[in-house]
Amino acid sequence: MLPAFEQAKARHEELEKQLADPAVIADRARYTRVAKEHGSLTKMVKPYLEFLQVDANLQQAKTMLTGAEGDADMQALVTEELATLEPRYDALKSRLEDILLAGDENYDSVILEIRAGTGGDEAAIFAGDLYRMYTMYARARGWKVEDISFNPGEQGGYKEIVCSVAGDDVYQMLKFESGGHRVQRVPKTEQQGRIHTSAATVAVLPEPDEVQIEVKDQDIEWERMRAGGAGGQHVNKTESAVRIWYKRGTPEEMEVKCQDERSQHKNFERAMRILRSRLFERQQQQLHKARADARKSQIGSGDRSERIRTYNFPQNRLTDHRINLTLYKLDAIVNGDLTEMLESLKSEDKKRRLAQSGDLFTKGGE
Repeated sequence: MLPAFEQAKARHEELEKQLADPAVIADRARYTRVAKEHGSLTKMVKPYLEFLQVDANLQQAKTMLTGAEGDADMQALVTEELATLEPRYDALKSRLEDILLAGDENYDSVILEIRAGTGGDEAAIFAGDLYRMYTMYARARGWKVEDISFNPGEQGGYKEIVCSVAGDDVYQMLKFESGGHRVQRVPKTEQQGRIHTSAATVAVLPEPDEVQIEVKDQDIEWERMRAGGAGGQHVNKTESAVRIWYKRGTPEEMEVKCQDERSQHKNFERAMRILRSRLFERQQQQLHKARADARKSQIGSGDRSERIRTYNFPQNRLTDHRINLTLYKLDAIVNGDLTEMLESLKSEDKKRRLAQSGDLFTKGGE
């Protein structure tokens, strides 16, 4: 019915055969690659197969309803079945549309970077509030959050914090968070009760694997260094921190630093994860330039300089400027209740993309 899903279904069946092949099982590296691709395709194929079954049942029920004229009991039973099938059909159709529109953006792991902007100590505190908000939402969804790097603020919060978030649909739900976030409130550091405006920037970067983004040894330089900041005797006596410079194909050096693990090896590994994500982001931005017209139909550019949202604490108000959404429940939102806001952004983006693409398939196989 849908070429993209039929191709995925055929490939999924082929991979299942490979997973049962003794030669593949014996080759650990190959088996891992096949299992990973199979798992990824399962998320696409499973709802498609369910959709096909529901669609077939729906057509059968419609045929039975037509043939049951004069049989009130049969019509009542079929009508009741249709009342169950049609909402399920619509839900699955919506899910398949989401999968198609996502295209190659179906990442289950992201690097989340939050940086304090203008506002001094209050900006760092706000960055910490954003970090807490996202982690509470993530854990409520069953996603895994792993801190990678952080630089604490002097009065609390963070000047910068980087973490990874992994789980189903994580990129699809968080991708619109990239940009400038503005807060209006009376800071803890304010003595006279005046409302201040501060800012922080958020970047949500898909986390590629080593196959998608290969970083060769000759493309980087790195050095050991002593960690800075609080940490007691350990940071003063060991050179566990790592700084990496990436020079290939960049007009200026791309630098990543990680110092939060006691192990130099772990710091290097974490720094490389950040580097690969930033390189992947740059690669995707270059691709997006070739899709400029399509980008105009989407919500925001993901540019960190773009102000996307205001958090007004005195009015308990959140405003997302891209879709003119205003919610008067900021207290719940900063405690991780992001579902309504994120679903509104996702729905609006889907509406815009569908308007450009047209209906991807018609109801009931019509």
